[in-house]
Amino acid sequence: MLPESAALTAPPASASIPAAWRTPLGALAAAVAALIAVTAQSWGAMLHQWWNIDTYSHLLLVPFITAWLVALKEDELAALVPQPFWPGLGLVAAALVLWWAGETRSINLVAQAGAVGAVQAAVVTILGLRVSLLLALPLAFASFHVPFGDEIIPPLQFLTADIAIALTHWSGVPARIDGIHIDTPAGLFIVAEACSGVKFLVAMVTLAVLVCFTRFTRWSRRAAFMAACIIVPILANGVRAWATIYVAQFIGAEQATGFDHIVYGWIFFAVIVAVLLGSAWRFFEREPESYGWPVAAIASWPWVARAEARAFAPRSAAAAIIALAAIAALAAVF
Repeated sequence: MLPESAALTAPPASASIPAAWRTPLGALAAAVAALIAVTAQSWGAMLHQWWNIDTYSHLLLVPFITAWLVALKEDELAALVPQPFWPGLGLVAAALVLWWAGETRSINLVAQAGAVGAVQAAVVTILGLRVSLLLALPLAFASFHVPFGDEIIPPLQFLTADIAIALTHWSGVPARIDGIHIDTPAGLFIVAEACSGVKFLVAMVTLAVLVCFTRFTRWSRRAAFMAACIIVPILANGVRAWATIYVAQFIGAEQATGFDHIVYGWIFFAVIVAVLLGSAWRFFEREPESYGWPVAAIASWPWVARAEARAFAPRSAAAAIIALAAIAALAAVF
């Protein structure tokens, strides 16, 4: 417990929030609460996937990374005054239409993209264009809340099988391939969905986006690092599959498969991440807090001032978003 004198002088929690931000943040909280309430089924499905499906377990970190990216801009944000951006209401409406289309047609990916997009658009609408440009990276990174990757599992399975059979022949082990089935003297191996490498790949793409836009300034280096984070995991997964087949020729298929799961789950991923980051380290061009456009640069863009010219109260923006959310909820029911 604080001493009485300290308790009497302790500032309220809201004292750390600039006065100009309190009303917009309250309006944003109300709008986001309404949007999440309407799209709760999609958010619940996403949370289920994050928590229960290994492929998407890394997405549990996305909210914390997004919050960290925002916190890095705390001082610059404090110097800005949020000015609601009324065209953002069109983005909110478009996102809710996308959610409605996915929800009514039972297309989870579309519905979830709409649910997340509506919240992103609410931030743009209520906090304004200038703030949104400063926070462009965390706003865009929030898109990774949407689980994706199932669509590329089949081609990844075939690609992994092709790499594995090529290396198997190269290592002198006789084998035949039929689609994703590889027949060897030690037994039949199947490149199942769990062995496609999709978990590894989507996690690496998420990491690559974060690194590209916090540590690099040149697009050439961003493109090179992104390409490495796509190509290396795919090739590495093919090598892992081959190693399992090769080792199985000496210790048996069951033992090799069990060892593979342990190594791949706990060691292999960490080694590849370390290699990629270690290789890129010397090319990093800035510290993470320097990401994005500087406030001065944003202020110098004439089109930003023109876009902000039309006044729009934060509470009015929140009310309009809540009304759009209510319309979307009624549309989904009827």
